Amino acid sequence: MLKFTIHYGLHFGLPLAIALVFYRKQWLKMYLIMLSAFVIDLDHLFANPIFDSNRCSINFHPLHSYYAIAVYVLLLLPKTTRVFAIGLLAHIVSDGVDCLLI
Repeated sequence: MLKFTIHYGLHFGLPLAIALVFYRKQWLKMYLIMLSAFVIDLDHLFANPIFDSNRCSINFHPLHSYYAIAVYVLLLLPKTTRVFAIGLLAHIVSDGVDCLLI
């Protein structure tokens, strides 16, 4: 239960903290954009089983691969994709912490 709380607390709390600290005037909009990065979890649908609490997502699923992470870092450069990229990387950090808890 602690692992679950930490995992989802980071998934929702880290983007919220970033939005409140760095985008105070538009925090809700930026928070929702960052949460939209959950779309990368669609790659879980191609795994068997779809969910395994003892599996590290990092470099297992295609959208959680090191190559994909490199693309997410590059997405930080254009201003138009920066907030979404921050959401993607916050998602990866959250999943990375989860890997440490396995």
